[in-house]
Amino acid sequence: MTGRSAIILVGGEARRANGQEKYFFTMDGRTFIERLVENLQNVVDEIVLVARDPAQCERFSHLGGIRCVTDIRRGRGPIGGIHAGALAASGDLLFVCACDMPCISPDAVRYLFSLIRDEDAVIPKWNSGMMEPLHAVYRRDPLIACLEKNDPPSLRALAQSLFVRYVEARDFEKIDPGLRTFTNINRLEDLSSIS
Repeated sequence: MTGRSAIILVGGEARRANGQEKYFFTMDGRTFIERLVENLQNVVDEIVLVARDPAQCERFSHLGGIRCVTDIRRGRGPIGGIHAGALAASGDLLFVCACDMPCISPDAVRYLFSLIRDEDAVIPKWNSGMMEPLHAVYRRDPLIACLEKNDPPSLRALAQSLFVRYVEARDFEKIDPGLRTFTNINRLEDLSSIS
């Protein structure tokens, strides 16, 4: 079986959350990061968190069964985090997500893994202008090659540089009727929309 890794990006600056660390927002008595780790640990062989720096990694030392690595290209946002995570991961296939997605469905992630064939990535999309590159599966080697050769400036440019299979986000309704798996929370007030 091909190895599977999950990469959770936790290194954002939390500007939209008024400086609060979104991964420690709580929902149903657990922090976002605890929920994510629990939801992913039976789907993948390893979980890699990507933080800004060693001090931020220390914030997650209480979590078992994860590794935390730091950005190697600071100031690049999600692109830098994905690069660091891909280099650290041991799996051939990588599920990449953001730390502000507390409702990620294990079954939705399994479905994404099941869809990849010869492609470099499987990315859900809502329409031609809106996709979910931070709720997607990537093949490790082509991803690293693209990040190092093409140096894409954005997630959209990254997707355009890869051989991607797009899957309709609505296809996940059979697994997750409310499509909660794609919900991201930028402010504490947004929690009321999913509770």
